[in-house]
This record gives sequence, structure tokens and C-alpha cells, in this order.
Amino acid sequence: MVSKDKQLDEIRRGTEEVLVEKDFVQRYKQTKPLKIKVGFDPTAPDLHLGHTVIINKMRQFQEYGHEVIFLIGDFTAMIGDPSGVNSTRPVLTKEQIKKNAKTYTNQIYKILDKNKTRVEFNSKWMSKIDTAKLVEITSNYTVARMLEREDFKQRFRSENPISIHEFLYPLIQGYDSVELQADVELGGTDQKFNLLMGRHLQQIYGQKPQSVIMLPLLEGLDGIKKMSKSANNYIALTDSADEMFGKVMSLSDEIMWRYYELLSTKTIDEINTLKLQVKDGENPRDIKFILAMEIVERFHSIKQASSAKDSFLNRFQKGKLPDEIELVTISLKDIQNNNQKTNLAKLLSLSELVNSTSEGHRAIKAGSIRVEGKKIDNTNLVIEKNKTYIFSFGKRRFKKVKII
Repeated sequence: MVSKDKQLDEIRRGTEEVLVEKDFVQRYKQTKPLKIKVGFDPTAPDLHLGHTVIINKMRQFQEYGHEVIFLIGDFTAMIGDPSGVNSTRPVLTKEQIKKNAKTYTNQIYKILDKNKTRVEFNSKWMSKIDTAKLVEITSNYTVARMLEREDFKQRFRSENPISIHEFLYPLIQGYDSVELQADVELGGTDQKFNLLMGRHLQQIYGQKPQSVIMLPLLEGLDGIKKMSKSANNYIALTDSADEMFGKVMSLSDEIMWRYYELLSTKTIDEINTLKLQVKDGENPRDIKFILAMEIVERFHSIKQASSAKDSFLNRFQKGKLPDEIELVTISLKDIQNNNQKTNLAKLLSLSELVNSTSEGHRAIKAGSIRVEGKKIDNTNLVIEKNKTYIFSFGKRRFKKVKII
């Protein structure tokens, strides 16, 4: 049995801030299991490793016997979280939200124990709230206080529109804590205003204010910007084993330790042992292999992780192609210009080797695209009908393209 003090050490690991620390420690040392709330808005169909920083912390609380509530913000997703943005987010349809929510529940159980996870949707109570109740909730905060938020403040100063419904988002997130009677809420550092709103509203409604644990935003593969799909520096939970392994191995030696701290299930002592091994002369690449194996095994299987490692070694040390390359069929007429020349950048985009035609142009210009292993430096490559070509972008992305 792990002592409460040791549990607290592990829970504090990787956290940015705990509010209020003294209250949280007192609450934690009680015998009663705590209600741990985490909210996710299903605004995109898949999760990435950045999301799992918080999900891993949820798993820790589960292992220590606490009740974890995975709250899907299907109601708040229709508003759009204004945190960290300089414009109003587009409103999603109920169909998009429902579809995305389903993929979330499928993905989280790769980390969380399904039998110990309570899944809630905030539409369960928010859809029943009448106008009078909504007015009551909104009366508990002022516009002046809302404009103290850095993102709202900047938009107001630069005269970028702020819609009234965006003010509702932090209030509803806070009211979710009232409905769930949460003891602790986890969130990213960009969520501080919203998380504190939960404490504020719980106090108003006669509840003990929740403790707030904020976790850092995981840097993406570039080691600079936070991991996100828009920055194209992410590792999706739905990535293939080979792609996931290769992406982890592309991390810098320095950022690798950040991933160990925030993503690995290894204890602090185990990670410190690995650091000592590197200090004593072990190749950081071998330590990175351990991390890549752990992450791929978590989201796939130990067999696929081992296969991905073998595939990686073959590609990078022996120059071999992956055993399995996705086949994509593209019509020649879809990639030809009016003068019958091939638009190679468009081909790359249609094959999904790159995210857009413009990215394709940049990749070609940078010399990052190869066809049949040969680097190409122009967009006028002759592509023939009824032939199959193997394209690669860098060392991790491959597509087999059949032209019809």
C-alpha cells in the first residue's frame, strides 16, 4: 500500500500549480474517496498525446482509489472555449459533437480503467436549465471581471468581436462543478480562469470550493509550440504503431525528459535512474527507445511496439522501406494542370502525405519529398497512368500511390 504522502508526491509530479495546496492536502488525507472532475469538449474527432497529460493524472487518481469523472462537454462544445483564442470559435453541430464524443470514449479507455470511470455529459443538466436559472447563474459574475481574462482583454482592446455567448462558457464550466459536487478539477494552465470559476460558483451554491490542479501544456514534436493539430506537431492516439514510434524517436534529447515526466507511468525514482544512466555515458537514443516502446504499447500492443521498433531500425539504420505502406488511388486527371503537366503538390495533398497543397510545395522546395527513394526538387515530375509510385516525406511518412 502506497502511503498518502508518497501518493501526493506522484500526484504533484508534472503539475504546474495546485490551488489551494494546503486545502488539497487536507482533503486528500481524508479517508473518503475524492470526486475528480476533468472536462473535455469534443471539438475534434481524435485526441493526441497532449490531451493524455491530464488523462494520465486521472489514471493516477483512479489507482489511488478516487472517483474519476470524465465530463464530455457536449453542451459547452456548442459555445466553443474562448481560452487562448483571438476570435470567436465556429459553432459545431450536434451531429459533429456526437460523433466526436464517441471517438473520445473509445480512446480514453486505452489509459483509464473503464470499470472505474464515470462518464458524464453536461447536456444532462444544462439542457434542462430554463431562462430563469440561466439568469441566476450569470448574475454571479460581472462583465468587468470577465474582461480581466487576458484573451478577452486583448480582443476588447484590439476591437475584435466578443460574442455574449462566449461569456457563458466559463460560467457553464464552473456550474458543471456545482452539479457534480467536484472535490478536485484538473485542467491545463490555459484553463485557470475557468477552473477558478468552479470554485467561485461552488462557494455561492453552498459547497466547499474544489481544489484545482493545473498541468502544463505538452510541447509538440518541434519542442517549442504546444502540441496541436493546427501546428502539425502532434502525435495522435490513432496514429499507426510505426508512425507513433517514429515520431517519439524524432524528439530532441532534451524534450524527451519532458515527455517522460508528463507521459510515462514510470516513477520519479525510475526516471532519475534513467537520467543517471545517460549521465554515465549511455546513448540517449537507447533511453528514447524505452519511451517509444512504452507509449506505442499503451495505445497498440507490445507486439506492435516491438514490430515498430524493428521497422524503425530497418528504415533508419539499414535504409529499408516499411513492410506495410498504405495504398492510395488517384485519378491522373485530378492532378493535371490545363497544360497536361502534373501538379505534384496536389498529388501529395490528395494522397494525404502532406496536409495541404501549399505544404506540398514547401516540402518539395525543401527537398523533403522522394519518389522511389530519389529526391525530387521540382513540381514537373512526369507521372504516368496505370503506374504505382512510392512517395516519402522525410523519414517517417510513406504512401504508395496508384495512378488511374
